[in-house]
Amino acid sequence: MIWKTNSTKNQSYLSATVLTYYSRLFRHLSCAILPLSAPAALTVQNGSKSKNVMVNYYKILNVSPDASTAQIKSAYRRLARQKHPDLNKGDEKLAREFSKIADAYTILANPRERAVYDRKRLRASFNHVDSVFDSDNPHARRAKQMAYERRYNAIIDRMIADERNESMALQRIVFPIVALFISTVFVAIFKPLFFSNSNVFGKLAVVVLFVAGTTHLLRRIHDGMERYTYSPLSVHDSILGDPDVESKPFSRLAAITFILAGIAVSLVIGLLIGNFLGMMNRAMMPGLHSETLRLEFLLYPPIVVLLVDGMHSFFAKFEY
Repeated sequence: MIWKTNSTKNQSYLSATVLTYYSRLFRHLSCAILPLSAPAALTVQNGSKSKNVMVNYYKILNVSPDASTAQIKSAYRRLARQKHPDLNKGDEKLAREFSKIADAYTILANPRERAVYDRKRLRASFNHVDSVFDSDNPHARRAKQMAYERRYNAIIDRMIADERNESMALQRIVFPIVALFISTVFVAIFKPLFFSNSNVFGKLAVVVLFVAGTTHLLRRIHDGMERYTYSPLSVHDSILGDPDVESKPFSRLAAITFILAGIAVSLVIGLLIGNFLGMMNRAMMPGLHSETLRLEFLLYPPIVVLLVDGMHSFFAKFEY
């Protein structure tokens, strides 16, 4: 009898825990995404009656509802080149189709907007009158609720994964640039002579690390430029209505200017601090400190970038 009582309590506690989890999840999602703009709907007239029909953006772009952001972007670009009115002598029909394509891409390329849209599609699919689960049978209603929650959680998981990928992409450019600036400051302060004071194997190791670090840094900068900057050559794409060009916040020239200016400012700050701490540096690092700038100082910042970004990538795997 005691065992049955405890079992009943455990089941009640488990049910309450599950319900609390889903209620908190639903509340959190509502606070996070409901303020966003709602997806478009078409009003269809049927005699004296009218009803709202969700626009199928996936069908417009001819992609699967499970398509990745890269697949959606590729589909948009392919259709934009086919349907853009400027490339089809101002055809009004193609102009309307292109407008729908642009609207579809605007919603589906944004993780949060896409989550709102998918949630509304999910509700619509589970609320239509012909559903086999629309009955008073508690088992059928429970099966419908479980199916709804499973698909709902898949929507949230995809939104979180997309935002995580975007966050990681931003970190992959921010961390190397910040490491480059900070390492430039410290090299200018201490003016180390590690390369000059090393033997042949030490110098070879420094050169190898420098080549690897420079390659890594240039690759990170290139990826960041492709993702977050636009060039004058992209104006053609902008005219063709490519939202990617409009969403990129910086021009390529501005980004390059920022990096070069950041290096110059970091160098000046380091030299000023180094001159102020000159006597201390000579006392702390006798024989390892230079009084003047040397070419070997160019070797050290890329190495620091390689090490710092490698550590960040390593720990990020555990974080996510």
